[in-house]
Amino acid sequence: MSIAGRAGSAPEFPELGFYGLAGHSPEPRDLLDEVRSAERLGLGAVFLSERFDTKDAAALAGAAAAVSETIGIGTAATNPHTRHPLVTATMATTLHRLSGGRYAFGLGRGFDALFDLMGLPRVTSARLEDSAGILRALWNGDAVAGHDGPAGSFPYLRRISDGSDRIPILAVALGDRTLELAGRIADGVVLHTFFADATVARAVKIVRDAADAAGRDPASVRIWSVIATVEDSIAEDRQLRMLAGRLATYLQGYGDVLIRANDWDPAVLRRFRDDPVVREHHGAFDASGNPDVLRHIRTLLPDEWLAASATGSARTCATRIADQFDAGADSVILHGATPTELAPVVGAWREIRKPDSVSRLPANPGWSAR
Repeated sequence: MSIAGRAGSAPEFPELGFYGLAGHSPEPRDLLDEVRSAERLGLGAVFLSERFDTKDAAALAGAAAAVSETIGIGTAATNPHTRHPLVTATMATTLHRLSGGRYAFGLGRGFDALFDLMGLPRVTSARLEDSAGILRALWNGDAVAGHDGPAGSFPYLRRISDGSDRIPILAVALGDRTLELAGRIADGVVLHTFFADATVARAVKIVRDAADAAGRDPASVRIWSVIATVEDSIAEDRQLRMLAGRLATYLQGYGDVLIRANDWDPAVLRRFRDDPVVREHHGAFDASGNPDVLRHIRTLLPDEWLAASATGSARTCATRIADQFDAGADSVILHGATPTELAPVVGAWREIRKPDSVSRLPANPGWSAR
C-alpha cells in the first residue's frame, strides 16, 4: 500500500522546516497552533524531538497530522530501544497512513548517561542499523522470524495490517561514525544545531561519500542542516535562552562530541565546565528562567561558537539560510523559534530564494527530489 502524494498541495517552502515545541515546553497543546501557523506560512516540515515528559513523539506527530494538510512531519528523533520494534513499526505505519504519506520516522542515539539511569542498553551503530532493517521489513509486509541481532532477539514479528508502506527513515547524526552510518542506511539526515558552515560541508561530504561507497545514489539522501534562528525582534531574555542557553545545554550533555565536530578549542570547554555557576546549576540552561545566569553563561561562550547560527535582522537570517545550501545541505531546519517568530525571516527568504534549486523537493522530510 503506497499513499505518498495523497496529501494536499505542496508547501511554498518545502526546503524549510522548524522544530515543534522547541526547547522545554510544558504545554504540548501549543503544537496545534504552531503547525497551523507553519502551514499558513508555507514551511515545509515540522520536526518533533522526543523527551520523557510531555513530548511523546507518536502523540505529537498524530496531532500534527490531524491539524494539517500539506506540511511534512518528522520525528527527529526517537531512540530504537524505548519501544518494542513491532510497536514502533505500528506507530510509523499509523502516522504514515494518517498523514497521507507526509510522515518520516527518525532515529537517533540519545544520551548514554540517561539510558544508564533508565536501565536501558546504550545505543550502538549496530543497533541502529539492525533496527532500521527490522522496521523496513515490517513496513514492507514481511515477517521477521528467528531474529537474533544487536536490536534484540525476536522469535516472530509481523504486522497485522495488509500491504506495504514506503516510510522514509531519518537519521539524526552528530559524530563522524553516525554520519557514515546515515549515509549507508538512511533516506534523510538531520545534522546538529551549532554546526559551523565548514562543519556542515564536511558532514555532507561524509554522508554522501558513505552513500556512494554503499552503492547508493549520494544525491538521494536528503540532508537537513539545523540552524538556531533568532531574529532581532525577539525579546532579549528569550534570545539569551535560545542561543547561549541552548548551546550551553548541548555542552552540558555532549560537549566533547560537538567540540570535535567543529574543531573548537577544548580548553574553552574545560573552562566552561569548571565555572562555578555551571557546576552548581541543576537542569538544562535553555530551560532556565534566570536572565542573570544566562548573561553569565554568555560570557563563557566565544563569539565564534555562537556565530554558528542565524541572528540579526530578518534579511541577515535569510542570508544565513542560503549559507547552509552553499555548504551542501538540501534543506534547513530553523531551530529554536516558533513559526510566528520565524515569519519575518521566511518573508526575507522569499525575496532571496532561488526556486529552481529547491521547489522540486517533496513535503515529506525524508524524501529527496530523486
